[in-house]
Amino acid sequence: MAIHSPALDRGQPTGLLLGGAFDDRNEDLAVHNPYTGETIATVSVGTEEDVATAVDGAREHLPPPPSAERAAILDRAARLVSERSEAFARTICLEAGKPMKQARAEAARCVDTLTFSALEARNLAGEMVPMEASTAGAGKVAMILREPIGVVGAISPFNFPLNLVCHKLAPAIASGCPVVLKPASSTPLSALLLARTLSEAGLPPGFLSVVVGGGGTVGNAIVDHPDVPMISFTGSPPVGWGIRQRQPRKEVALELGNSTPVIVEADGDLETAARKLAVSGFTHAGQSCISVQRVYVAREALDRFRTLFIDAVEALVVGDPMDDDTDVGPVIDEDNRDRIAGWIDEARRSGGEVLTGGEVVDGLLRPTVIEGISPDMKVSCEEVFGPVVGLAAYDSIDEAIDLANSSPFGLQAGIFTARTDAAMSWARRLHFGGVLINETPTFRADQMPYGGVKDSGNTREGPRFAVRSMTEPKLVVLQLPED
Repeated sequence: MAIHSPALDRGQPTGLLLGGAFDDRNEDLAVHNPYTGETIATVSVGTEEDVATAVDGAREHLPPPPSAERAAILDRAARLVSERSEAFARTICLEAGKPMKQARAEAARCVDTLTFSALEARNLAGEMVPMEASTAGAGKVAMILREPIGVVGAISPFNFPLNLVCHKLAPAIASGCPVVLKPASSTPLSALLLARTLSEAGLPPGFLSVVVGGGGTVGNAIVDHPDVPMISFTGSPPVGWGIRQRQPRKEVALELGNSTPVIVEADGDLETAARKLAVSGFTHAGQSCISVQRVYVAREALDRFRTLFIDAVEALVVGDPMDDDTDVGPVIDEDNRDRIAGWIDEARRSGGEVLTGGEVVDGLLRPTVIEGISPDMKVSCEEVFGPVVGLAAYDSIDEAIDLANSSPFGLQAGIFTARTDAAMSWARRLHFGGVLINETPTFRADQMPYGGVKDSGNTREGPRFAVRSMTEPKLVVLQLPED
């Protein structure tokens, strides 16, 4: 296996991580730069047998090292990622096509995720049970301990190849759960680089394994292994819910897609809303589960908002993601670019008006705004995962809430209004895992609970919340001696 881009870290691993060592395999996978199409590295591809080896090695670490030791490992890893943040950012940029300014932000967020996970490891404790609250409990003391669920199988997507991997690995380490990771085949380099960093920070050999490969081979082997009691999956709803259906007796944590809506009331700060939504609709070319996709504007404010929004969108710099000025780069590959372009054409044919963008220039799909979206258009009811935002007018807040809720997804939504008291009431009616008021719903801080309802998933990420799903309660009752 080999590194072909001089911009990658000199110590970039390309082999499978098994037993604490990076191991090359005969079969390899080319990793391409989405902007140039060039091969930046070739990495080893694993097999079902490699997964079995990884699980066997992981089970040797149960019970795990003490929580203080795990916390120290995470703290050291956070320091190393911070020191190497520019190298991590370049890796993210090269393999995912994410502009450097956004890649640097992802590397910084990875440091936060590691740091908050270290805190959770130090605070991992159970709780007391008030036994004397009943006659039956008199003379007894009881406590609930939190124990690791076991080996965690982690499957991560391409769009945040470092921090979404970290949101699986770091809480698992904090919980005391060994991990077998399958990163996205198109973006495995950041995950391998983080794995090397965790090893250097003192993670015991075999506690973490990284096996690159396809979903039908490596992914299925992880999901179906009888000694992997928990699967943590981020990706498409059909695949995620398929895993849940196939493994009903396992803990299956799903963080899936969204068709992110925003309601803009006439009394809201239209300038702020337009500026924030222009950025969050097109960051990483709209390839985030919470990229703004649908904007519903009060009819009396639509003309003003439209002008502000289009001006902000057209001011975005589209181009080479390695350029520090670039705001919008490529989507992950040509197949997805062509799919998104087809959805734009479908919206046109269904009555939508493309106000800006909609064409491919120098291989890049321009940031696209479509007015007149309806709930039956793919750009509305499905997850675009590309640089497309739709606009539509509404005549009452009830209509706006109904439109926002019309999607089968329910991850995050947003409201811009001066009436924050009313917004709290509206937030209760929006069927989403998170509602952001006077902030773009693309916002995420790594310590907050993050997850959705409906087709968007069944879990909450964020170290504190992930640790609870990765640990099991054990009740211990102690009979006190009689006087």
